[in-house]
Amino acid sequence: MISRELAKKIRYLEIYTSKAVNDALAGEYQSVFKGQGMEFQEVREYQPGDEIRSIDWNVTARMGHPYVKRFVEERELTVMFLVDLSASGLFGSTQQLKNEVAAELCALLAFSAIKNNDKVGLIVFTDAIELFVPAAKGSTHVLRLIEELLQFKPRQAHTNIAEAMDYLGRVTTKRCVTFLISDFLSADFERPLRIMSKRHDVIAVSITDPRELRLPQAGLVELEDAETGEIVVVDTSSAAVRTEYERLGAGRRGRLQDLFRSLDVDQVEIQTGRDYVRDLVRFFRSRERRLAT
Repeated sequence: MISRELAKKIRYLEIYTSKAVNDALAGEYQSVFKGQGMEFQEVREYQPGDEIRSIDWNVTARMGHPYVKRFVEERELTVMFLVDLSASGLFGSTQQLKNEVAAELCALLAFSAIKNNDKVGLIVFTDAIELFVPAAKGSTHVLRLIEELLQFKPRQAHTNIAEAMDYLGRVTTKRCVTFLISDFLSADFERPLRIMSKRHDVIAVSITDPRELRLPQAGLVELEDAETGEIVVVDTSSAAVRTEYERLGAGRRGRLQDLFRSLDVDQVEIQTGRDYVRDLVRFFRSRERRLAT
């Protein structure tokens, strides 16, 4: 049984994301993520204007007059969500934690997927694989994924993106669209991400909080690393300290962008406290333009 508060939040997400899918993402998702190829549908009699190359010569020879093969695009896709819900996501200086934004993004993208009759699956990870839900269709299945995400309590604190990538390779055989959702506070994941990006259509969704990029002027502030427990005291009244903090944050952001670009992995940058629907729409339209050229 789920609590009344959780049920209320699930219902809110269902209504909000459905509205966002219909109002803002209608057509964007389908135009960006194509099917797996062409699928044979039927053989029918030749009609004037049909492509000569589509003639089925074996059937034509048996029937004594021309027949052609018809193919349609195999639209159905499998969409996998790899969601990092480690301790670093339990941070938020705005109205939401990073992990809460990750859950809402999954809901939005999952409803976009099932609207196009695609299957969706879920892998939740920290520095271990904590939850795996095989891909399936339907709104009931999506609501189950949302429930799992909203009530999830991690057993581990650290992050291991490489392990998540390896696990994806073990549980998926067909090519799929993979949304890797994380704050990417992890090391040594370049090689497995490179391998997976050749097998699957991987989109990196990086979530940051504004306070990870710049500090307010608030005097002495005690900062704790949620994953290691390390505590440092920072003098935010110092302009030099704030400038150095921003420089380090910008450098880390730039290195991530360079890494994804070098691996030919698309990236969506999401910031808590900002309209992520707008960011997703911008990404879909940018990707569509790039694929069309």
